[in-house]
Amino acid sequence: MFVSARRFGMGFALVAAVVAAAALAAAPAKPGAPRAEDLKPLYANASDVAEGKRVAESACATCHGINGISTVENVPHLAGQRAAYLYAEVNSYRSGARASSAMGSAVKFLNDDALVHATAYYASLDPPSPLAANAKTAAPRADPLQAGKTASAACAGCHGDNGTSKTAGTPSLAGLGAKYLVAAMAAYKSGKRKSDAMQPFAAMLSDTDASNVALYFAAQKRSAPTPATGSAAAGKTAAASCSGCHGENGESPGEDTPALASQDAQYIAAALKAYKTGARGDDTMKSVVSALDEATMRNLGAYYASLAAGAPKGRKSLSLAELTQRCDLCHGVNGNSTDPRLPALASQRLDYLQKVLQQYRTEERRSSSMHAMTELLTDADVENLANHYARQKARAVVYVPMPAK
Repeated sequence: MFVSARRFGMGFALVAAVVAAAALAAAPAKPGAPRAEDLKPLYANASDVAEGKRVAESACATCHGINGISTVENVPHLAGQRAAYLYAEVNSYRSGARASSAMGSAVKFLNDDALVHATAYYASLDPPSPLAANAKTAAPRADPLQAGKTASAACAGCHGDNGTSKTAGTPSLAGLGAKYLVAAMAAYKSGKRKSDAMQPFAAMLSDTDASNVALYFAAQKRSAPTPATGSAAAGKTAAASCSGCHGENGESPGEDTPALASQDAQYIAAALKAYKTGARGDDTMKSVVSALDEATMRNLGAYYASLAAGAPKGRKSLSLAELTQRCDLCHGVNGNSTDPRLPALASQRLDYLQKVLQQYRTEERRSSSMHAMTELLTDADVENLANHYARQKARAVVYVPMPAK
């Protein structure tokens, strides 16, 4: 089966519209891309493509353009896109598997023949041109972890290089969840947490700076805790009531609760005392520590300081080249997919790529594989990836038939 977007004379070359056989057989529609075993080739001739253009004019062109080049914000280009992918996505809107009032109303009355013709038509068109390399948004945003490392230099005097404290009474920040660190800095900035030392530093940080610093510290590993007073053995017994939130070994499962393993013992004792007196406001912690005496607080500090720190909560910094290498495994070299079920990304609208990556990241758009690929992306990563693929040259794909063995 062959797919080509090249024009010959006044007509189109033979176009293979690859669709879901189950759908053509009037089986219930399935969300998402069809499985390989569900696919069969249909060879769309010039009259099929012409019929697809008529369908596109009535149902698709207002948003996607009759030439498949969208001029509407956050609406994707369709020209030169993979036919099987287009069919599966439009069919998911038609069946209600994907929710969109605009798309649902546009395609709900299309039958399978109309859908096949429309996808064949758009797949036959010349792909869009890449976004100009000198566009305003061409320059990649700074890597947030590197920016965080630079901004964290002001913290090293108290919290140590890479966020591992060597000063008794001062917490290590390395390996703590980014959400927790951002929330803590915001609390110091607002005055909800009291500290004459921390408040001036927090006040100087913009929200972006705070996020970058948190990402940097979250990616570091805690080590070499300061000496502890108190009994670690007695602290282990007292820690039974803490494991529900802070983990069995002092490594909290979530990013918004601080890890305590290898934390500074004096800091833990001081924080517990602050919750008990109300100097730190947290109703959950206040009720937990209300019955603790100072000896028990020191013992808890000694216990948690004795535990080995687990893996950092954050990810290591990935370059744009490393991120695109991962994406290209499924979407093809430079975003030119050779799998008929997967979309080409090359020369797609920049704003649409940014929107979709954010939707997969937050699970507003559902795909377990895409969420796994995007959940740790930063805003800068999303912007850089979208810029990269919007600037790649889109290429027609050719499917070659293999002789039977």
